[in-house]
Amino acid sequence: MRPLTDSTPKPLLRVRGQPLMQWPMQALARGGFVRQLVNTAWLGEQIPAHFGERVHWAGLPEVHIRYSHEGQDFGRALETAGGIVRAMPGLDTVFWVVAGDVFAPDFVFSDPALQRFATSAALAHLWLVPNPMHNPGGDFGLSASGQVLNLPPGAAGRDHTFSTIALYKQAFFADCGVPTGNPEGVALALAPLLRAAMDQGQVTGEVYAGDWTDVGTPQRLFFLNRYNRLPIKKLIGIH
Repeated sequence: MRPLTDSTPKPLLRVRGQPLMQWPMQALARGGFVRQLVNTAWLGEQIPAHFGERVHWAGLPEVHIRYSHEGQDFGRALETAGGIVRAMPGLDTVFWVVAGDVFAPDFVFSDPALQRFATSAALAHLWLVPNPMHNPGGDFGLSASGQVLNLPPGAAGRDHTFSTIALYKQAFFADCGVPTGNPEGVALALAPLLRAAMDQGQVTGEVYAGDWTDVGTPQRLFFLNRYNRLPIKKLIGIH
């Protein structure tokens, strides 16, 4: 995203009149999830300077924000799983995760979805999208019963890409090798943990059919701000 991100963290780049990360924050608030935790890294001090610890958008309940400053504490980002484990002391037993650079304006964060997952045997529940043009080989398969499948590259049925939107239980990270709070700042990728849990039948999922994009290039940001829909949908998968 350079040069745009030379002076502004990507989640604060403006999409249709407001910071990119504000879209999922507002959607969470709309669903009643008003206690939110934000991980920061590159130019991370700008995010609390913009939002503060409480924010009230018109027509939505007040949102209370806590921060986990990976860049400030360790001088780098801790990758997705490392950041989650770092933030774990401030998270509920069951919690949502969404990347701050994903634009998915149609997604609904609902309490019924959280409750269904909480009472299930699964440790993670992922929202998947049909494979975009940039990732034709996909990330995962999805069974008719809703199990997310760790299929090898090139396998038939690997038809879905991870949207980054998911529900997790803290138990999912219990055996990740990093203690809760990640005091040493270990960088830990999420994909290997997900694949291992899939092999144990512990990950469920469903398809998200709404608009989405990973705002990963200045061109995609331009198109999002110029058109109602991105001409070619695209989302970075995990590998």
